Amino acid sequence: MKKTRVRFAPSPTGPLHMGGVRTALYNYLYAKQKGGDFIIRIEDTDSNRFVEGAEQYIIEALNWCGIIADEGIDENGKVVETATEKHPHAPYRQSQRKAIYFKYAKELVDKGFAYYAFDTAEELSAQRAEAEAKKETFIYNSQSRQYLRNSLSLSQEESEKLIAETNNWTIRFKMPENRIVKMDDLIRGHIEVNTNTLDDKVLWKKIDELPTYHLANIVDDHLMEITEVIRGEEWLPSLPLHYLLYEAFGWSDSMPKFAHLSLLLKPDGKGKLSKRDGDKMGFPVFPLKWINSEGEVSRGYREDGYFPEAFVNLLAFLGWNPGNDREMYRLDELISAFSLDRIVKSGARFNPEKASWYNKEYLRLYNSEKLAQLFIPILEENNITVVTDYNTDMTKSGADFEHRTFHIDYVCKVIELIKERASFVKDFWTIAPYLFLAPKSFVEKDVAKFWKEENYKLALDTAKQLANIEDNTSKEDIEKILEEHIRKNEWPMGKVMNCLRLALVGASSGLGIADIISLIGIKEFNNRIDFIQETLNK
Repeated sequence: MKKTRVRFAPSPTGPLHMGGVRTALYNYLYAKQKGGDFIIRIEDTDSNRFVEGAEQYIIEALNWCGIIADEGIDENGKVVETATEKHPHAPYRQSQRKAIYFKYAKELVDKGFAYYAFDTAEELSAQRAEAEAKKETFIYNSQSRQYLRNSLSLSQEESEKLIAETNNWTIRFKMPENRIVKMDDLIRGHIEVNTNTLDDKVLWKKIDELPTYHLANIVDDHLMEITEVIRGEEWLPSLPLHYLLYEAFGWSDSMPKFAHLSLLLKPDGKGKLSKRDGDKMGFPVFPLKWINSEGEVSRGYREDGYFPEAFVNLLAFLGWNPGNDREMYRLDELISAFSLDRIVKSGARFNPEKASWYNKEYLRLYNSEKLAQLFIPILEENNITVVTDYNTDMTKSGADFEHRTFHIDYVCKVIELIKERASFVKDFWTIAPYLFLAPKSFVEKDVAKFWKEENYKLALDTAKQLANIEDNTSKEDIEKILEEHIRKNEWPMGKVMNCLRLALVGASSGLGIADIISLIGIKEFNNRIDFIQETLNK
């Protein structure tokens, strides 16, 4: 049996949409499960839509996701231009393969499966306008090509002259008349289409000497020995043409199998997911941040704080399911579980909340040491230094609040405490900045509600019970001291505790009092009690 070989062939016309990443992922999973090769090929034949930086963006995005090519991209993340043993089909940019395609386009003309067309853009626009005026649709096919300007309607002499003297001609496929094309799709099953509904697609353009997608992808898939073509639903209408091209070249026996994936839909299920939906509803649709030529910024999952594992897991389940209730799969587990027969035919609705859920679940799986390393840059942005040297002389709690310096062990303890409340690493700071910085101000409405003389006097008296305890006193013992003192005096628990929390946090909401004190230490606790008195009891 032939070795499985699949390809992902993006166009560098802008940032890679998450739907494109999903297509790459499904190709990668399929190849790896079959012990085959995953190839990346850059289809840059549309020179008018080429965007600077898009190619690099595509490769970086796939690398971030862990979707690594076996062929087409070298170890430095560059598209291979010169053939090697590992990359025998180089170059892998279609613009660098342009010399190949005309030979195949000319072969189709010589065999009678294609022809030269000399119609200008203006002439074709006029044909469309005339058809629209009659409430008809203009199709360049067997019905119309006899009266249009092409080598089928003109004499050989006229055609040869136009080929020699002009540069706006094309080669079009000669779609057969009234034929039923029978096709099979690995996802959608058997399909039949009458050729009278199809037009004579352009295969090659003289003006830039480049092929269109239709010719280039067929030729390259054949030369690169692709066994399955797994691509988006938008290419399903082109499938009859591609079948006929394989037949015209005499390659039917080596034609790859096709699988057309369903669309990614908006959260409401009404239409294809677009960048505009993300902008409007506040979520990214690109894997990485993208800045266009006008300076407009599009958000990326990486920059928004998503783990690549969570993003990949999310994408895998947008249109596929493993047939059970399990939702968390690492990349290697996805490879084992993946199959094309469990891909849905209908569109897959994107749920932004589910994306956040996946990230939260992966965050819970990671140990505190890994999360602490990811958290360090956020702490540094807030002028906090994290020490990783175990020989450094620090306080017993690993925290020097005066100099905003904390040991990595202290950071890990913070993460262990607040991990269950977070969905993203950046949430650690949002949830509890007061575990690193003493409050310098207090929420006015909380002060008005709780810092009343009859309350704060009780709170300050309660604080004295902790003033001299050891730094290594457990959370449970701190809790016991606080509660026993308050209950013994029959004081209102909520009011006393909210005053203490106000001193520690700067607000009446936050983590448990004992949790905070056991982390920050008694010295810092006493400093915060002193500060709130100096600030509010002037």
